[in-house]
Amino acid sequence: MIEQVYEMSTGDEKAVERVIQDENIHYIHMIFNKDEGLPEHFSNSNVYMTVVRGTLSIGLNDQEVHQYNKGTLLKIPVNTKMNVKNVLENVLELIVVKAPAPLK
Repeated sequence: MIEQVYEMSTGDEKAVERVIQDENIHYIHMIFNKDEGLPEHFSNSNVYMTVVRGTLSIGLNDQEVHQYNKGTLLKIPVNTKMNVKNVLENVLELIVVKAPAPLK
């Protein structure tokens, strides 16, 4: 078999799954229910964030929080302060790709 196969959760329970972490990219699958999210942090690589379902509420650096619906792809530069949350009732599902892969 040439290809590598990875699986992700398909439910509604909170998840932060590091599906692929190699020298090329980090591919992370996230599911958040209302009032769940990530701790505020700085991006350690370029981040490509796809909203698969729900609505993402995200604050970047000192700008106000913006909301993005499913089907939206965000490109966030390295060293950007990020505050990622789900403030609405619907489940939020994200795919996060870090490229190039962070060194640490």
